[in-house]
Amino acid sequence: MKLLRVQVPDFRILKNVDITFEPEFIPSIFPLGSQNGGGKSTLLQLIFVLLHCSSDSDKKEFVKNILYGFTINNNSNKRVLAIIDIWNEDKIVQLEFLSYNDSFLRELLISNDKTEVDNDNYLQFSASNQLEKIINKISITEKEIYDLERAIIKLDSVRQIETFESVEERIYVLRELIQRLQKFEFRTLRLAIANISIERLQDEVQTRLDIFKLTLQKYYEEREQIERILQRVLKYLQSEKLLYICNYSANGNKDEEEVLLCRINNIDMNEVEIFMKELSQKIFIAAPSTQVFLFNSKESRKLLFKQQDNETDYYSQLKSAKSKLPGFFTYDFLAVDILIEAFKSARDKDFTEAITKGEYGNSYKALINDLNIILFNKKINIDTDLSGVSFKLDKDGLELYPEDLSHGELKRLSIYIWIKYHNIENAIVLMDEIEIAFHPDWQYQIIADLNQWSPSNQYILATHSYELCQALTPAHVKELEPKLLKQEVKN
Repeated sequence: MKLLRVQVPDFRILKNVDITFEPEFIPSIFPLGSQNGGGKSTLLQLIFVLLHCSSDSDKKEFVKNILYGFTINNNSNKRVLAIIDIWNEDKIVQLEFLSYNDSFLRELLISNDKTEVDNDNYLQFSASNQLEKIINKISITEKEIYDLERAIIKLDSVRQIETFESVEERIYVLRELIQRLQKFEFRTLRLAIANISIERLQDEVQTRLDIFKLTLQKYYEEREQIERILQRVLKYLQSEKLLYICNYSANGNKDEEEVLLCRINNIDMNEVEIFMKELSQKIFIAAPSTQVFLFNSKESRKLLFKQQDNETDYYSQLKSAKSKLPGFFTYDFLAVDILIEAFKSARDKDFTEAITKGEYGNSYKALINDLNIILFNKKINIDTDLSGVSFKLDKDGLELYPEDLSHGELKRLSIYIWIKYHNIENAIVLMDEIEIAFHPDWQYQIIADLNQWSPSNQYILATHSYELCQALTPAHVKELEPKLLKQEVKN
């Protein structure tokens, strides 16, 4: 898959963005330049979140985070967020991400059907989300009714015991039952166990049980109502080639009154779910850990700018985000554990080849050779138990450890390992400020490196580096306003 074109009319700092990435260009590497504050990072993060998170309910919190502040104008019920064209094998699939007021569906249905629609609170784009919520409520209420019915049976059996031989026996009989009922916060349970009236407790349990049964019946009716409405909503979405992504709140209120939809063109709607999942696995982003990531919550973003007793607060939030987003990587330093895992993977691959083909493969040796080439004047050494790594200078054999390498060397190694270890191929790779910590020669060289390490990928590199841009043709270089100033040659 390749990114062909991205249009962003108006999102945060981005205004009237329209960039095309030519699929025939070789290598498929496109620097994205602008002066500071041009929105390069914002654009990469927006593309990543929309393509990586829209199809997975566990990741939609990141979509909601990045949409904070994206309001719909008072004189409109719709706003275009972004239009992204994807080259998928033999055709172009266009994804148009749109924000609507959730309740606007009623007006659209009237306009579409030319008929009146019932004044129903569930007649919204988010009907499927509402159904999920009511099903969850039903499940919880059914479980609570089951617990209360069992408690009634237990209390009946206890009441049949006319007398207890001791207070201890009474406490023993009631303790387990009371523990199960604590979550209901009955008034009777505020007393000491020895003073609890079984009759009064049983009356409280029965009253609560009757209320829950009435509530459950109401939920059943709501579910039936929503299921009926959902059929109409899905029919409309299908006819308009729209996919419901999520509800969100532009102003941070609990009521998520805005909804994000995606209109998908040039693909059968029956194939959309598979396409979106495949696309989500083919989009990656790499950036410095000190970057402000708009897809993290507003609260966690603020931690980066606050003086804290525990300075790891922001980075613990960042670590949590990385654990939920497999396509997200920060490349400041070489993670030795990832390097060791890469060697283990290469070793296991060689052993598998020995079993299946009768000869050991060369994956382990190839990995060492590649790393030695990247290190230039150093050689990598792996502990025999694969527990650690060290390095030796070619010149005098001086032993070095990861902390002895420069920031640029560690970063270059980490990018290589990230791409190779995760088998990132035929993918869209977004990289922010890749040139940081690189000597100008390495800024130029990184283009050849990326093309050599995984030439099937498409790379979009947000950068300020003229050296990096000069490694490609001028047509490869894309710009946002304010554009880069032309570098003057010094005498």
